[in-house]
Amino acid sequence: EKLVSSVRKRITREDFAGLAEIYKLLGNSMRLKIIFALEKGELCVCDIANAIRLSIPATSQQLKLLRLGNIVRFRTDGKMAYYSLVSPNLYNAIRNDTQFIGGHERSKK
Repeated sequence: EKLVSSVRKRITREDFAGLAEIYKLLGNSMRLKIIFALEKGELCVCDIANAIRLSIPATSQQLKLLRLGNIVRFRTDGKMAYYSLVSPNLYNAIRNDTQFIGGHERSKK
């Protein structure tokens, strides 16, 4: 009874709907690649597109979704748009997941 009550209290404090929305955004390999590309710092759209081997218009579309999800921020300098991660914590979490998946795949063999 005490354990269930404790779990219930903890669950009610979390924003699971917001977290689910972030997971939806992360459910796309190109958006994950963009997050990895921005890990070292700010990049322009053309550099991101080049790094992930995607067209500039397609990259811009993915960046727009990430921006609307508050995962990346952007600034303009003349005609150039530059993007960066809102928080490095997201990259760190995803990086940990890739290490988990790698270890999980090795343990299946």
